[in-house]
Amino acid sequence: MTDFTSVTDADGVAVITWDVKTKSMNVMSRESMAHLNDLIDAALADPAVKGIVITSGKDSFAGGMDLNTLAKIRDEGGDDPAQSLFDFTMAGHKMLRKIERAGMEPKTNKGGKPIAAALPGTALGIGLELPLACHRIFAADNPKARIGLPEILVGIFPGAGGTTRLVRKMGAMAASPLLLEGKLNDPKKAKALGVIDEVVPADELLSAAKAWVLSSPAIVKPWDEKGYKMPGGAPYHPAGFMTFVGASAMVNGQTQGVYPAAKALLSAVYEGALVPFDTALKIEARWFTHVLMNPSSSAMIRSLFINKEALEKGANRPAVPDQKVTKLGVLGAGMMGAGIAYVAANAGIEVVLIDATQEAAERGRAHSEAILDKGIARKKVTPEKKAQVLGRITATTDYAALQGCDLIVEAVFEDVGVKAEVTKNVQAVTGPDCIFATNTSTLPITELAKASTNPTNFIGIHFFSPVDKMNLVEIIKGEKTGEVAVAKALDFVRQIRKTPIVVNDARFFYANRCIIPYINEGIRMVAEGVAPALIENAAKLVGMPLGPLQLVDETSIDLGVKIAKATKAAMGDAYPDGAVDEVLFWMADQGRMGRKSKSGFYAYDEKGTRLGLWEGLAAKYPQAKDQPDLTTVQHRLLFAQVLEAVRALEDGVLTDIREGDVGAILGWGFAPWSGGPFSWLDMLGAPYAVERCDALTEAFGARFTAPALLREMAENGDGFYGRFAATPKAA
Repeated sequence: MTDFTSVTDADGVAVITWDVKTKSMNVMSRESMAHLNDLIDAALADPAVKGIVITSGKDSFAGGMDLNTLAKIRDEGGDDPAQSLFDFTMAGHKMLRKIERAGMEPKTNKGGKPIAAALPGTALGIGLELPLACHRIFAADNPKARIGLPEILVGIFPGAGGTTRLVRKMGAMAASPLLLEGKLNDPKKAKALGVIDEVVPADELLSAAKAWVLSSPAIVKPWDEKGYKMPGGAPYHPAGFMTFVGASAMVNGQTQGVYPAAKALLSAVYEGALVPFDTALKIEARWFTHVLMNPSSSAMIRSLFINKEALEKGANRPAVPDQKVTKLGVLGAGMMGAGIAYVAANAGIEVVLIDATQEAAERGRAHSEAILDKGIARKKVTPEKKAQVLGRITATTDYAALQGCDLIVEAVFEDVGVKAEVTKNVQAVTGPDCIFATNTSTLPITELAKASTNPTNFIGIHFFSPVDKMNLVEIIKGEKTGEVAVAKALDFVRQIRKTPIVVNDARFFYANRCIIPYINEGIRMVAEGVAPALIENAAKLVGMPLGPLQLVDETSIDLGVKIAKATKAAMGDAYPDGAVDEVLFWMADQGRMGRKSKSGFYAYDEKGTRLGLWEGLAAKYPQAKDQPDLTTVQHRLLFAQVLEAVRALEDGVLTDIREGDVGAILGWGFAPWSGGPFSWLDMLGAPYAVERCDALTEAFGARFTAPALLREMAENGDGFYGRFAATPKAA
């Protein structure tokens, strides 16, 4: 079975069709690249072939390179993996350059056979880099299609000529959002930007491409013509100089210097713009290899592509029949319940949204309408789509409307008694066989399940706010939760196109267990006299999206107070965060509840815009004369999180380190460049991590004590992925 086939029609057009039979979307492998190369050679050598069209046998064109291929090639390199990766990359450049030159005479640019790309749908990564090497790109008028180069989002950059070609085609300024932000566009927008050349009706795609090929078109690329000048100017052109200075500032401002792929991409663009095209491709290949050899990129690819995809495909799903949700009941029409109702209805699921009053239920439904209206304003949603989604949501106070629901998600007030009452009311209508899920973020699932007549069908499904934007869903098993309930939760998360992790029941589950110590460490440092600006910037400089003080403002200080009081009541004398409470409770007493009150650790204007750190903080907690170094602050903030992740694995809350890494990045934004807590510890090495733990423990307290598992791994020279990847179990 081959991924590419070639058929030459009566007019002399060789149509090369890409169709990976074993996958829903085409991906490029080493074997398929070699086969494509052979087909191109054959078509160019065949005198009966007047031109070539490369297309897809699927509704989409391609999803990119199989990133597992890159890992294999690096491993096969033995003592010189960089050379192995560089040679593979240059082989790809050679093939695409062959397509681009198409048999033209090198000196005169005469001859050659026109080659067109015909994209029926989405074209990503090498799925766009291959068309960029063709002489004209046709795309079907498919508004659902996405065209772009998203490699930067998984820690690499377009290394199959996409970086060099896009910059030379569009200029560095126009190409930067596509390369540095991974922005994707529909075909019409891609054409308007100059990424592709033609948008045609889907039923005319192949015929339009063939007609162009047979029209004896000019096929020499601008950069192969004499006198070529880069759009917008090269680096030492007056206009280009300002572009590259601005790009450097933008990259460092957005990445804080912790994402190696962004810096490497910019270097490849800058250096490549100063030399001939073929030399620029070699420079791109060297920087691409440099990035692939960086442990950050390897970790990001593993977590954000390989592991994420495995979890979304049900890597830890119990072996039970399909549990697709057909009718969903959502209890509580507040922000969480309304958000859950929207994502379910948007995925095609019938939803019953219940609240205590009809007004509250309608308000929850209106949340979906507001999201859809924004989509219409941005031309991402049609009025017809809006009507369909809203038509799936029934807002009511009547529990009888829940008849026929196969999944209930409860999102009412965080109170055991309230949740117990709701559980009994629902089961009186649905019966014990309906799967019942609670959206609690803190209350123990096993305790809440006591109100159920069938605890095996009771589970936690913890969404993150805002539900429509946050991709992670944390599924929590109680002590009696059965496999069908787990499968139902996983299948539901797949239906709404989010990423699940499955954890066992324990205080704060996984995500909150790790993020609360991060917030607390930041607050604790305020009380110690560490400059708040140092705390916040140290966090951002190590890759956290928000500093701990800004994060607590966003989530609200009164919520922090509530969690602290509940935790202290549960832990008694073992409660470790009294120093944090001193600051947090004082802030609450001042009425500074965070962004929602327009006052918190930060000051805000009347519109709620953050103005800067609140000056009153320094008056209450004066800054110490001697401030800690940056690395110490960063290690306090990071180790506070990763040690809890290790303890969660030790305790059996986590049973798969893949879920620990993916959940950390998607759930609370843990330094994505690191690949997640376990990947970061593997980068450091267990011996050094333990050494840092011991130093932090001596300086700041027992909360930094190295877990027994980590100390044992340091003694044995183990890494988490070396030890747990094959058979991911709790220690």
